[in-house]
Amino acid sequence: ILAYSLSQLQLWLSYRRNTRQKAARPEYPALQNYPFVTVQLPLYNEYYVVDRLLEAVAAFDYPKDRFEIQVLDDSTDETVNLVKAKAQQLQQQGLQCWHIRRASREGYKAGALQYGLQLARGEFIAIFDADFLPEPHFLTATLPVFQEPDVGLVQTCWQHLNADYSIFTKAQALALDNHFRIEQEGRHLAGYFLNFNGTAGLWRKATIEDAGGWHYDTLTEDLDLSYRAQLRNWQFRYRKDVGSPAELPAELNAIKSQQFRWTKGVAETAL
Repeated sequence: ILAYSLSQLQLWLSYRRNTRQKAARPEYPALQNYPFVTVQLPLYNEYYVVDRLLEAVAAFDYPKDRFEIQVLDDSTDETVNLVKAKAQQLQQQGLQCWHIRRASREGYKAGALQYGLQLARGEFIAIFDADFLPEPHFLTATLPVFQEPDVGLVQTCWQHLNADYSIFTKAQALALDNHFRIEQEGRHLAGYFLNFNGTAGLWRKATIEDAGGWHYDTLTEDLDLSYRAQLRNWQFRYRKDVGSPAELPAELNAIKSQQFRWTKGVAETAL
C-alpha cells in the first residue's frame, strides 16, 4: 500500500508541476486529407444500448466514404437481429457499416478485435465499447496527433453519463476521474508508459500489427497490447481535452465483476 501510495503521489506531483507551469500541448495542423478509418464496436448482448452507439458513430463529423464501421457482434440474444437491421439502415444512408459474426467466441473481446483487424481496411482503428457515446468530432480531434510518425495510439478521457445515479456510480466516477485526470495525465506529462483503456481510443493499425496483434491470454488485452507496443518504441498520447461519455455500471454485481476482471487482468499482464 505504501509503494502504491508513493507511486500515486509521484504522478500527482508530475500533474501539479506541469499544471502550474501551464505546459502547452503541441498544436497540430488541421487535417489536409482524410485517412481511411475503421471503427470497431465489439458487442455481446447489448440490446438496449447498441442502437444509440451506432447512431453516435454514424454522426461522426468525417466524410462518409472515408470510414467504415465494424460491428463485431458475438451476441447470443435478440441483439443480433437488431444490429443486422440497423446496419442495413445505415448502409442505405451511404455509410459503410458491416455486421460481423464469428463461428465462436474464442478469445472474447480480444478475439473479436483481432478477427475484425484482419478484415479492416482502415489505416487507423477506433474502438468503442457498447456503453459509450463518442462525440461527433472524435476523429477530427484525434487524427491530427498522428502527424507525428511514431505515435501509435491516442487515448481520450472517459466522461460519465450517469455519475449521479447512485452512491455506487458516484464512487466509480471519483475513482475513474482520478485515473484519467491524475494518473493518465501525470504519466503523459512525465513521459511514462500509458495504457490503452480498452475503449475511446484511436490506434494506428501498423502499431497493433507490429506489436503482435491482440492476445487473449490475459483478461486485460488492452493493457497487454499497450506495453508490447511501447516496448516496440511506439509513442502514446493522451488527450484529456477530448471527452468520450459512457455509462457506469449501476448494479453492484456488475461493478464487482468489472473490478475483478481489471484487477486479475493487471496481475496477469504483470506476470
